[in-house]
Amino acid sequence: MAVPGQSEGDQLHTVVSDHMSPSRILAGRALLWLAALQLLVVLIVQVLHKLEAISIGFVNWRPLLYAYVFWAIALCVSQVLVRGEQGKRALFVLPAVLFVVSMVVFPLLFGLYISFTDWNLSSPTGPKFNGLANFRQMSGDPFYWNALKNMVYYVLAVTVEYTIAFGLALLLNAQVRARKFFRVAFLLPLMLSPVAVSWMVGKSMMEVRFGPLANLGRLLGWDNPSFFGTPELARMTIMLMDAWTFIPFMMVMILAGLQALPKEVQEAAKIDGATPWQGFWQVTFPLMLPVSITAIVIRIIFKLKLADIIINVTSGGPGGATDSVTSFIFREYRDRSNVGYGTLLAMVYLVLIIIFVTTLLKVVNRWTRQFHQEGAG
Repeated sequence: MAVPGQSEGDQLHTVVSDHMSPSRILAGRALLWLAALQLLVVLIVQVLHKLEAISIGFVNWRPLLYAYVFWAIALCVSQVLVRGEQGKRALFVLPAVLFVVSMVVFPLLFGLYISFTDWNLSSPTGPKFNGLANFRQMSGDPFYWNALKNMVYYVLAVTVEYTIAFGLALLLNAQVRARKFFRVAFLLPLMLSPVAVSWMVGKSMMEVRFGPLANLGRLLGWDNPSFFGTPELARMTIMLMDAWTFIPFMMVMILAGLQALPKEVQEAAKIDGATPWQGFWQVTFPLMLPVSITAIVIRIIFKLKLADIIINVTSGGPGGATDSVTSFIFREYRDRSNVGYGTLLAMVYLVLIIIFVTTLLKVVNRWTRQFHQEGAG
């Protein structure tokens, strides 16, 4: 004999399959296919018109937006008509998904279209399809390849930043005097905007004639204290400024991981006679590996977007020695108004970032498994 209270509780959590009539299901599917067809037609007509393959078309891309909105509404309605109660529940997710598609996928597709055009904002003719001309220009652009080479140096600098951040985190995790003060002091660079750092440090303190750091260099015997005079020194100075800004970010993540470590394991290592170095390398470091990997990957992602300090301090100079890919693309837009070529560079860089980060995560996961297996053995 079923308990009434229990059956009522089950009904509150169970989605009962509605009996949908064939005509209702047919109407829902027909509505969805009709909306999808009109969206596809509008898209094809507008693309062919922009490529000058046909004469008919729309002045702008706004009709495609209207067609997408109609398709989105039709999709939501068809879910209710075809799936009933389950379709109503899907409406809690569908609007968010469709909004993300409209805000991410459409701009990405539009950027891909611009990549194959000759579009200079100073030209009154607007964008013109030029095929693979932008690719050929990119392949022969030494400044773009130099910016990619600089990114290798900038990314490799993350290993040094991680080492310093780990050391600071160990120091702040120890029982030292004024520990809270040092935690706040080391976090101050992270609280500053990179633009503010570039002006306060790069433009003011490192100024050749009157900057305090330049005057200090003269007192130490440096005849011409120009921090951005040579390519190697300028690149190193940019690395130091960027590291000073973001090392606290890695330090905070590592410090949080250190404070979450079980004290019993560390005390057991001391009882077993492990030296401080052995305790760190065989206990602390393996336990901190997930936090360390997270901090390094996030820092690399931030490093791949490095632009603000370079733009404000050196503008890529001297001779493109400090250029990152992002700063170079920014100057293509700002100085040359070359939208088509700049968008192509951004698209290629996006593909390279996806390949690099995906490969990095796979290599790190494989290395982590091997590290734990060797430790267990």
